Amino acid sequence: MNKKELEEVKKVVRNVPDFPAKGIQFKDLTTLFKDAKALRTVADALVDLYRDKGVTKVVGIEARGFIGGSILATELGAGFVPLRKPGKLPAITIKKSYTKEYGVDVIEIHQDAITPDDVVVIHDDLLATGGTMMAAYELVKTMNPKKIYISFICGLKFLGGLEKFPPEVEVTTLFDY
Repeated sequence: MNKKELEEVKKVVRNVPDFPAKGIQFKDLTTLFKDAKALRTVADALVDLYRDKGVTKVVGIEARGFIGGSILATELGAGFVPLRKPGKLPAITIKKSYTKEYGVDVIEIHQDAITPDDVVVIHDDLLATGGTMMAAYELVKTMNPKKIYISFICGLKFLGGLEKFPPEVEVTTLFDY
């Protein structure tokens, strides 16, 4: 992972004040996704992290987690599993409610998406308070995979989301604010 290149990527992320609510400084990674060089740098860094870990499934959290998650799954030769909002998946699902910075939400996964033989990376674009990812982790954990890794492109350290995860879980951010 090239730290200098990731520092350049960090500069591409747009800050949007008062979105989605007053007082929140939203880190908009769509500016990173539309920049081919930045996207390639992030893709390469993610793949480098998980290349030798035996990953069989990448779970992407709706919606921006689908972007990096799909890239990661493709590059690792793993399957991709979408984690979605209620009512979006067509087969039988299991779900988890959670609290986030500005409300309560629910996520769902197909009940047959993960097996005990899987090594899973759960991916999202940004770690804020950790509520969404913690719910995703707890949901995937109920499916008893061999191992779970947690991956973010960036993190907002000042919000303390990293502290929500148990110490035995490897949580990675490519860069932080």
